[in-house]
Amino acid sequence: MELSQARHAFVTGGASGLGLGIVDAMARRGLNVTIADINADALAQVAKERGDKVRGVVLDTRDRAGWQRAKEEAEAVFGPVDVLVNNAGIAPNGREFADMDPESFDRILAINLVGIANGVFTFAAAMRERGRGHIVNTSSQAGLTASVPGVGAYAVAKFGVTALSEGLRQEMAPHGVGVSVLCPGYVSTNLAENTLKVGGEIRQYAGRMPESDITPRDVGEMVAAAIENDEAVVVTHKHVWQSMEPRLAAIRAACDLRDSMA
Repeated sequence: MELSQARHAFVTGGASGLGLGIVDAMARRGLNVTIADINADALAQVAKERGDKVRGVVLDTRDRAGWQRAKEEAEAVFGPVDVLVNNAGIAPNGREFADMDPESFDRILAINLVGIANGVFTFAAAMRERGRGHIVNTSSQAGLTASVPGVGAYAVAKFGVTALSEGLRQEMAPHGVGVSVLCPGYVSTNLAENTLKVGGEIRQYAGRMPESDITPRDVGEMVAAAIENDEAVVVTHKHVWQSMEPRLAAIRAACDLRDSMA
C-alpha cells in the first residue's frame, strides 16, 4: 500500500516504545494517527506534543466493546482507518510452564494474542469491503522460535500472532488488503513498566537480554517500508534465521523420516 495514498493509521500501544516509533513513522508520511493505549497519562502527553494530526483514545485491547467505541470515535474525526497496527502487548513473565500461575498465562494470552485478534475483528471486514488497507500485527522473534526458558507463555501468544497474521494475509490478499507480521528482537523500551501497570509480573529468566542498537524509530521505519512493499514478515535484527534453524531442522527431519517410510 502506498502510504502517500493513506489518510488514517490506528496504532495500539502507541504511547510509548515500538508503538510510538510506528506512530511517528506514520505521521512523518502525512497520515493522521489515532493512538490507542491503556495509559491515559502517557497518551495525553504524546498527543499534546504531536499536534492536531495525532489524537489519543484510551483502550484496553481485551475490551471488545471498547474496540468498537474507539473505532467509531477515531473514524468520526479522521475517516476510515487505512492502516491498523496491532502492537499493544506485555512482557514475558519469566516462569517455566511447570511453575506458572495460570492467571499469569491467561493475562499474557489475553493481551498479546486475543487483544490483537480483537483489532482484526473490529477493522478487517471494513477494509475488505473498501478493497484497500494494511494490517500490521506485532509478534516477536519468540513467535518464530521458542528457545529461551521462561518465555514459554509469551512464545505461545506470539506464535499465535504469527499464525493469525499468515492466515489473515491469505484471506485478505484477494481483496487488496495487505497483512504483515512484525517480529522484533530486543529493543530497549518501557515494556516492563507497562507490564506491571496491567497487573503482569516481571521475573528474571534464563539468559541475558542482548544489547541492541535498534531503536523504536528504526522499527517504525521498517514497518513503514513493509507496508509500502507489502512484506509478509518483518524482522528487526540480524541472525534471526540462525536461531530458527534447530527448530526447522527438526521439523524437516521428521518430515523426511515419514516420507522415507513405505
